[in-house]
Amino acid sequence: MSLITINGAKKLKGSVRLQGAKNSVLPILAGTVLIKGISVIHNCPALSDATAAIKILRHLGATVSCEGHTVTVDSREITAFDIPDELMREMRSSIFFLGAISARMGRAVLSSPGGCELGPRPIDLHLSALNELGLTIDEGGGVLNCSCPNGYTGADINLSFPSVGATENIILAAVTAKGVTRINGAAKEPEISDLADFLNSAGANIHGAGSDTVIINGVGSLSGATHTVIPDRIEAATYLAAVAATGGKIELLNVIPAHLAPVLTVLKQSGCEINVSGKSIVLTATARPKRVPVIRTLPYPGFPTDAGSPLMAMFTLADGSTMFVENIFENRYKVVDELKRFGAKIYTNGRVAVVEGVKSLSGATVQCTDLRGGAALVVAALAANGTSEIGKISHIDRGYEGLIENLALLGADIKRC
Repeated sequence: MSLITINGAKKLKGSVRLQGAKNSVLPILAGTVLIKGISVIHNCPALSDATAAIKILRHLGATVSCEGHTVTVDSREITAFDIPDELMREMRSSIFFLGAISARMGRAVLSSPGGCELGPRPIDLHLSALNELGLTIDEGGGVLNCSCPNGYTGADINLSFPSVGATENIILAAVTAKGVTRINGAAKEPEISDLADFLNSAGANIHGAGSDTVIINGVGSLSGATHTVIPDRIEAATYLAAVAATGGKIELLNVIPAHLAPVLTVLKQSGCEINVSGKSIVLTATARPKRVPVIRTLPYPGFPTDAGSPLMAMFTLADGSTMFVENIFENRYKVVDELKRFGAKIYTNGRVAVVEGVKSLSGATVQCTDLRGGAALVVAALAANGTSEIGKISHIDRGYEGLIENLALLGADIKRC
């Protein structure tokens, strides 16, 4: 089993070019199922989750080729409508394929999805919304047996929570539906706009993506498309947190600063100097972060839940206490016990975590609990005195391409072994 070994307490300095967004590329790859042609996806990150999505596409009958960060999908000959259990278990986002497969094939058979165990996610929102569009769902034995033999029909859908996944699944199902679909209370994350841009380039008619009302005018079919995935804002937040924790300086390239606004606000409040120019961000850290009274995770444009864990690791070294209030996932704090092994002082009560800053952390042997929790452990180990070993790093591979190599270029003493 692979480990990451880090000799910490070294200031990081240099530049990093961001990968394509994990949370964009997965629904986009699912969206290629709808296209009776060839899709060319640029800036596709080499992640285990993306590899799992490509395995699903090939199982469905698509021809997929990869060259560098470009993935080409020929989905003219989709023949299957099921996803085997072993593929569903590889990533939670496999649920995105439900809307796309059922829209293309008139039915879909999926098992319960895998991925990080962060507590209940609103998959019921996906199912109820697709049911309103005409999907019949027979659920039993951990299997979803779904059908819509006459295709989807547009409807007004009111989401009780702005779920990113549900919004994207509705869009995928509705894009070739008969009539108009209106999503009220839609999620507004940049990744939703990215999915809509991809589908529109293939001939879809989607308006309002990025707002709380998305209107999809169904079209008969989609043709081939070429699209470039947006930069990964959570990867950006992770590198910024690592540099802030180690007192260094970094320039992020290929970034969309507006997508990081709430994270940049917190980092400025912590004392970091931040300069934004075009598609680059330069962060210069202070010797020790200042406390920020409260950080609340919220749907976009609020502070992103996925950035909470890496910044929590940074604030373990702050001058004072910082309170985190998690409003998205109830089990986001699974990483806390592992952070305590470094000497961090963190107190949790339900969805609230209070991080009491300490003067220094010490190297520790820890294990990743989930994707972003794994990133938090890397941040803590980079800042800690001594040597740390991080296990179960398959979680990290799901969302970060070249993390070890990039950190080494920044001056970290880090290796995979």
